[in-house]
Amino acid sequence: MNATTQSQSIWHTLLAELRPAASLFLALTLITGAAYPLLITGIAQGLFPHEANGSLILKDGKTVGSELIGQPFSDAKYLWGRPSATGPQPYNALASSGSNLGPLNPALVDTVKARIAEERTANPAQTGLVPQELVTASASGLDPHISPGAARWQVARIAQVRGLPAERVQAIIEACSEQPAFGLFGEARVNVLQVNLALDALK
Repeated sequence: MNATTQSQSIWHTLLAELRPAASLFLALTLITGAAYPLLITGIAQGLFPHEANGSLILKDGKTVGSELIGQPFSDAKYLWGRPSATGPQPYNALASSGSNLGPLNPALVDTVKARIAEERTANPAQTGLVPQELVTASASGLDPHISPGAARWQVARIAQVRGLPAERVQAIIEACSEQPAFGLFGEARVNVLQVNLALDALK
């Protein structure tokens, strides 16, 4: 076998081995990169359109937020959520993270002390311990919920500022509360944004 014939034989062998590999690569690309995502997206849009589109909250036809991402509230008339350590602004979904500061880090200790002082000043009617979640950020920095206990801790302030009976504020908090899934999974929680929208909707 001369050199030319040997070269042609090697080339044909190489093509024979590459052809099925290339065909499999293209097939898997179409299945996993196009067909499967389109199928799952179609099922999600058909069965769970609210969740598939970000669990958005609408007010007067306009998007005001998501049930899954918190927003900063500092006005005394609102329910306050958990602090966020995301940058460059709080609850930045593009930079989900915690502060990564250890429990003995002086910067974290000073930050928590400042938050405790702020909560004490804003809620003078409360003499008990400040709920931990109101002074510490979560790992994601995006928490839209607080516990029912942390929400109740703020009822007196909100009621006084808005001139409402405390029972009315508590009723709104309970209406915006979510129970553990199937009564087993997760904890009872209150959606901060939904409470504040309901408070603003009061006549």
